[in-house]
Parts: sequence; structure tokens; C-alpha cells
Amino acid sequence: MAKSVRKTDGWKSKQWYSVVSPELLGSVSVGEAVANNPGTLVGRVVETTLGDVMGDFSKQNVKLRFKVDRVGGDTAYTEFVEYQLTQDYLRSLVKRRSSIINLIVDVVTKDGSSVRVKPCSFTIKRAHLEQVRGIRRTMGQIIEERARDLDFDQFIQEILSGKLSATIYKEVKKIYPLRRVEIGKTEVMGKRRLVAA
Repeated sequence: MAKSVRKTDGWKSKQWYSVVSPELLGSVSVGEAVANNPGTLVGRVVETTLGDVMGDFSKQNVKLRFKVDRVGGDTAYTEFVEYQLTQDYLRSLVKRRSSIINLIVDVVTKDGSSVRVKPCSFTIKRAHLEQVRGIRRTMGQIIEERARDLDFDQFIQEILSGKLSATIYKEVKKIYPLRRVEIGKTEVMGKRRLVAA
């Protein structure tokens, strides 16, 4: 005769944790996660939109990714990992007989964090090769300068607020007429950990 084994309900042993955004985004709740051990939450990636975090529907085209880096009580705290504009939004900016100028810039912020930034400029008319080179060079220089002058949180804030795009637009339009400048994607390549003395 087979011996019956009583199964325990795994859900009863699990606990719900409130996941909050990084401090640079106001530590607001971005969802919930369930785990039977808080340690298993560390490293988990959470996706949301800037619109949900800020309560502004006009920013639903910005996707954000956070990673849980610590758990305290029933709260899971996160750090910023990635910012990306939706493909639908970027496609809506493309017009016929105009140029899209993309660039990938790897920078190090004032406090030693490595960030990859992918800006894109949208011109009013098709730009010539020399103008494209000048636009790329200027975009790269501005992003490198801002990263050098700002710490990680300040740099990400400039990207999220659109201030960095506006700074690039102001300088690049001197080279060739632009319709728009966007930061298409930003990835954290390595964040410097500050160790308390």
C-alpha cells in the first residue's frame, strides 16, 4: 500500500513585500513581490514606467527597470538599472527625408559609476555626412561633460527630467536644424559602492 504524503501549502509560508523605487525617484511604491525568504528578493528586477512612478500619464512612453538591492521589514528597496523609451514612441518621431543620428556613449559619473547613454537626434531635413559627424561629436562631448560634473543620482535625474536632452538640443541645433533630441536608452554598467569608514 502506497504511503500518502501530506503536502504543505507553499503560499502560506510566503510573505508579501512592498517594492519601492530608488530614492532618486522618491521611494514610491511600484508594486509587490512575494517570497518565503527576503534574501531571494535581492537581485530581482522590477519593470515599470516613469508615468506610474510619477503619477503622470504623459510619461508612459518611458520604461524603467529597478533591481532589488536590500530588504528591510516588509519593504524591498531598489536601485536604478535602466531607462528606455518605447519603440512605438521612437518610431513616431521618424519622418521621411530627415535623419536620425544615434550614438552610444560610455561615461563615468563624478562619484565613479559607469553608465551607457544612447542619445538620438532627429533632424528637420536630411543631414550630410559632415553634419552627422559634428552632431555625434557634440552629443558625446556634452554627455561626457555632464557625467564628469554630476554624481550618479544627479546625472540620472537630468536624463529623466529631459534636461540633458534640452542641453544637447540647444548646442546641436547650431550645427544643423533639429526637430527633437531624446535619450533613447540609459544602462547602468557598474555602480560604485560607497563603503562607510
